[in-house]
Amino acid sequence: MTTKTTRPVVRVLRDRDAGLYLSGVVVSGFGTSALWLASGVWVKDLTGSDGLAALCTLALWLPTLAGPLLGTLADRGRRKPLLIGTNLFLGALLLTLVTVDAPGDVWLLYAVLLLYGAAGVVHDAAESALVATAVEPSLLGDFNGLRMTATEGMKLLAPLAGAGLFAAYGGASVALLDAATFLLAAGLYAMLRVTGDRPAPSGGTPRGRTAEGVRHLWAHPALRALVLAGGATMLCAGLNGAMVYAVVDDLGRSPAHAGVLYAVQGAGSVAAGLLSGAALRRWGARRFAGYGIALLAVAVALRAVPSDPVALVCSAAVGAGLPAVLIAALTSVQRETPGPLLGRVTATAQTLVHAPNVLGLAAGAALVELVSHRLVLAAAGAALLLTAAPLCRSRPDT
Repeated sequence: MTTKTTRPVVRVLRDRDAGLYLSGVVVSGFGTSALWLASGVWVKDLTGSDGLAALCTLALWLPTLAGPLLGTLADRGRRKPLLIGTNLFLGALLLTLVTVDAPGDVWLLYAVLLLYGAAGVVHDAAESALVATAVEPSLLGDFNGLRMTATEGMKLLAPLAGAGLFAAYGGASVALLDAATFLLAAGLYAMLRVTGDRPAPSGGTPRGRTAEGVRHLWAHPALRALVLAGGATMLCAGLNGAMVYAVVDDLGRSPAHAGVLYAVQGAGSVAAGLLSGAALRRWGARRFAGYGIALLAVAVALRAVPSDPVALVCSAAVGAGLPAVLIAALTSVQRETPGPLLGRVTATAQTLVHAPNVLGLAAGAALVELVSHRLVLAAAGAALLLTAAPLCRSRPDT
């Protein structure tokens, strides 16, 4: 990266509050990524069922569908105490998993994962709203890019650590590790020095407050375009993700080779996060998102080519292209939404963007058994190009 590109990143890292935020993301993200893999392995180990193990991911994602309603909690009071309280709650919640040691205890793991996912929605909404008050608007893109880099970096390291800890000491040890990371994150958030953290009072019913956030998002042309493009992109990304083992099989590799492709994809996302702030300033949110989706489209389509070098390059390109619309949408929401609405608008945007990923994974799991994975990848690539086209034609300052 050039000096001009790195200077804003350095400014973010030198900012005390931004540094504490990112440290909290790294710490709690490590524990979350470790538990994400270990929970499925835990259920598989206890029950022997692949289907029950897969339900762990569903339990974590399901509360995202209630994002618009859960996001209102982040607009009801001060966000800093809410962040601290949410991390403490999650730390205490995870301690209940030390009792899970038989097939009949699996229900408790699912219940904890559902609450974990719901608390995560509230946490992310409060964090986004608080970040918007603590980080100057011109650096929000750099901050969100660094946050993406930190999150993806943890996904490269933590699952391996979680799997190793599970193999050595069992699932309870992973739960204890995750609980400790949330307690540490709560301490980091307690050290924040922020102002303007008290949203203006908001009357009306919970349904009315939720609708207020939805109306703001839908009435804003730029936000609506980015969120709809993000949802379409994540739908296609889900289809692409469901094809990974078919791609690996086409390469003549063992299923474990999927781990190599995911690692390369994660490396691409880390690089994209570091460059996103500069790209947002140069192209604007919609063009940055459009170029990222176009790169993703080409990479997804070319994964149909049975070649190891092509597969590795495409994995890196998927990792680099996919975060663009996610970072652009979140940064635009933070910049274009009034503070009192920011929690619920963020949560609504996250639901509209991320929920289609679950549908894409489910559809892909069905399609891969019915048609050639190459046809699915080509169709997903074409759909992504259609999604990217109107964004790429936007003016540079939009």
